[in-house]
Amino acid sequence: MDSFKNLRYLNLSWSTFAGSIPYALGNLSKLEYLDLSNSYRLRGKIPSQLGKLTNLRYLDLSYNYLHGEIPYQLGNLSQLRYLVLWQISLSGAIPFQVGNLPFLKFLRLGGNFDISIKDATWLSSLSSLDTLGLMLLPLDSSYHWLKTIREIIPNLRELRLVGCSLSDDNISYLFHFHSDLSTSLSFIDLSDNMLTSSTFQLLFNYSLHLQKLYLSHNNIVSPSPHYPNFPSLMTLDLSENNMTSWIFQGNLNFSSRLQNLHLQDCGLTDKSFLLPSASIRTSSSSLVTLDLSDNLLKSSTIFHWVFNFTPNLHSLRLDRNTLEGLLPNGFGNVMNSLEVLTLSSNNLQGDIPASLGYICTLHDLELSDNKFSGKIYSFIQNSSWYNRLENLDLSHNWISGMVPNLSSFTSLSSLDISHNQLSGEIPKTIGLLQELEFLNLEDNYLVGDINELHLINLSKLEMLGLTDNSLSLKFATTWVPPFQLLRLGLSACKCGPSFPSWLQTQSHLEFLDISDAEIDDFVPEWFWNKLQSISQLNMSHNSLKGTIPNLPIKLTGGYDTEFIYLSFNQLEGEIPAFLSQAYILDLSNNKISDLNMFLCRKSETTRMQTLDLSNNQIMGQLPSCWEHLKRSLNFLDLRNNKLSGKIPQSMGTLVNLQSLVLRNNSLIGELPFTLTSCTKLVILDVGENFLSGAIPSWVGENLQQLEILSLRVNNLSGSVPVHLCYLRQIRLLDLSRNHLSGGIPTCLKNFTAMMERGVVAIGREMSPKMSFQSNSYGSRDTEILIMWKGQDYEFWNPEYLLKSIDLSGNELTGEIPKELGYLLGLVSLNLSRNHFHGEIPREIGNLDSLEFLDLSRNNFSGNIPSTLSNIDRLGMLDLSHNNLSGRIPWGRHLQTFDASSFEGNIDLCGEQLKKSCPGDEKTIQPQEVAIDGVNGNSAFYGALYISLGLGFFTGFWGLLGPILLWRPWRFAYIRFLNRLVDNVLVTVEINVPKFNRWLKA
Repeated sequence: MDSFKNLRYLNLSWSTFAGSIPYALGNLSKLEYLDLSNSYRLRGKIPSQLGKLTNLRYLDLSYNYLHGEIPYQLGNLSQLRYLVLWQISLSGAIPFQVGNLPFLKFLRLGGNFDISIKDATWLSSLSSLDTLGLMLLPLDSSYHWLKTIREIIPNLRELRLVGCSLSDDNISYLFHFHSDLSTSLSFIDLSDNMLTSSTFQLLFNYSLHLQKLYLSHNNIVSPSPHYPNFPSLMTLDLSENNMTSWIFQGNLNFSSRLQNLHLQDCGLTDKSFLLPSASIRTSSSSLVTLDLSDNLLKSSTIFHWVFNFTPNLHSLRLDRNTLEGLLPNGFGNVMNSLEVLTLSSNNLQGDIPASLGYICTLHDLELSDNKFSGKIYSFIQNSSWYNRLENLDLSHNWISGMVPNLSSFTSLSSLDISHNQLSGEIPKTIGLLQELEFLNLEDNYLVGDINELHLINLSKLEMLGLTDNSLSLKFATTWVPPFQLLRLGLSACKCGPSFPSWLQTQSHLEFLDISDAEIDDFVPEWFWNKLQSISQLNMSHNSLKGTIPNLPIKLTGGYDTEFIYLSFNQLEGEIPAFLSQAYILDLSNNKISDLNMFLCRKSETTRMQTLDLSNNQIMGQLPSCWEHLKRSLNFLDLRNNKLSGKIPQSMGTLVNLQSLVLRNNSLIGELPFTLTSCTKLVILDVGENFLSGAIPSWVGENLQQLEILSLRVNNLSGSVPVHLCYLRQIRLLDLSRNHLSGGIPTCLKNFTAMMERGVVAIGREMSPKMSFQSNSYGSRDTEILIMWKGQDYEFWNPEYLLKSIDLSGNELTGEIPKELGYLLGLVSLNLSRNHFHGEIPREIGNLDSLEFLDLSRNNFSGNIPSTLSNIDRLGMLDLSHNNLSGRIPWGRHLQTFDASSFEGNIDLCGEQLKKSCPGDEKTIQPQEVAIDGVNGNSAFYGALYISLGLGFFTGFWGLLGPILLWRPWRFAYIRFLNRLVDNVLVTVEINVPKFNRWLKA
């Protein structure tokens, strides 16, 4: 910092810097301006050393992940004019006293503060204050703060009281003595409170010269008899209010000067916008911005309303509605002043109207997430805004054709045509878009090579997405790109076999997805050092080799943003300590051999949410040092390793754990009692181990959120505890292949989740498929092992086969309780290989969702209940090797099962077993009757055969005769067959690669 000791101005807003604010900033004694806002990656506490910047006039730390208290040393900043501590998680007391910050003019303060009378007194002493913003302060319960704000209102130009739990009475009190605020107050933001239409009317009465009014996220429901008319109002935001009863007929008479109207998420429908007769139609010529996004608009009524009343709009947002049908052809002819048009996330279909290309003022067009079709070339070539357009988003539609030549779009900075049906190669002319910063072509059918010529002039490029295409990247090993990327998505592109060396030049990468990229190489050490800045990394589904070096680096991504996916590779050895800083770490399906060193040495594994080390070669006992993850860990998967010993007691400290999967190891002993503290568990899978003892009663008593419980293939003994009936949310219960005895509890009807038909979502784990365009991560359903139709399967989407009970392979006795018939959503029931006796209850026929039923190898007796024929979905039935008797019911679905479903029941009879039942009549008809037709039907069959022959002769020769005998028809038919074959081959060639990618995902 010594080289900056004379620095007076420092603006790092919107930067990519991460980590904590350096204490050394306090040594810049001459600094007057410091802006660290909008990073979203700065975290930690505000350093007290900033209080030494006594010359500071401007300080903005807003929109970061800072926490803790405001250092009292900031009160020493006697020259400060501008202080913004907004949208950061501050708490505690406000440390300022009377005499601190005496020249402050602009103050925005937000946090969970303990406000007091002292703080209100300090606020009232700020005689120069003209801008006040307070967020999340409980002003409704603080008379002194309200009184102070009321007294300083005449001096304010701007007032923001956001999320302060204010009511209409509070607002009435604040403005009670100010009948005319025109001399100062022009900006009021009362968003996210509990205000109604009364406040809307009150502000009209007391704020006649207000210019900007924000009332979003309140309780403004019913309109006043007449809309308040604010003579000077230019911006009005009523978003996120319930305005379903509002009707806009003609002009928007909130103000004759109104320019910006925001009605986002107000529950508006087509009925909210009426078209009066032509004689009274007048346009709202002043309105330039209209936001109607996130409403319930469906038909084209809104387009006609906009045509008639707001033709001079510069910005129109109708995204995230339910608009359907075609976009009116004349849209562009009428709305010829538009600069911004957003229609994303609707159900619009058909070709994009050519008239949109006539809007020569357009610089931002967003049509994503609709059902637009047609060729992209026909829309682009007729556009007149090619030299003005800056943002074009056509993603998530059904647009086809080849990527057109866009070289004339000289102003284009953002192009997103991802998730369409584009085909062919990417033209090299795309490299001529020198202003391009964002390029997303992912999830199309693009083919061919990408080389330096495609990217050579894109010096401003920051985000590049080519994922899920059939592209090959072929760059020279010495190539140095002209850009510095922030986000790069190349999943399913061919980047190998060597590790892409050009990534070494990219020092600003935050997001990198090179999964399934055919890389078969060792990862160079320089790359692991880049994890200091990369917060989202996916290199799964390659053949990466070697060990990960134990580097002394610190991951500096924003809060909860470090996602590292390295699954399905050949990495081996220990897990280095620096990876313990990740929020999500997936090293599954590698050759990792050690876990203790990673978890138990001093590290920063204090906020890891997901740890997946399944399908590795980890040996030895489970480590006992889990306490440092007790607040963060939600998902732990160690299945398919070589772990041994007992489950450690310390696992019970993981009180936020939702999924614990230890399947297919060599664990012994009993389930530790400390797991009773893991009350948030949704999935508990410890199957295929050597666990012993009885199933603890606390599993049902304490783990009542369980949806999946698998204890299969262990050495558990004792009875099925009745306490399991407390598991009302259970969807999969697998206790198979143990040594359980006794009967089935009769309280099964307490399994309320199994009584519901249909698919119900279950607990989630993080997916290795990351989003290129946002910081969010995807999700996939938890992989669960289920016995299905006699074999074990691992299902990635188990909710479709959930609602399953498997008690097979035990020593259970008694009868099947009839209460089982209440579980109407049950899909699979396996009670085979036990010692059950008695009759099969007829109530099983109520289980009309059942697809799998195995009651084989028991001692059931009596008849097969006829109600089984009511289960139309039943695809697998096994009643073999019991003592069943009587006739197999013949009806609807049961006749589709062969003898293997019923064999081993000596007294069972029926057509499936080709065994007649007592009392059946044996009628044997002579074979000659069937052959000679003596039964009287021979005339009928003879006529039938003759008619079939005549029909075949007429149809065959009627179609093929002219083709064979008339040359023009023959040529036409051959051309038709050739086109048909070509179309089939092209369709197969295009879709097979995408199907293969889908299988890999």
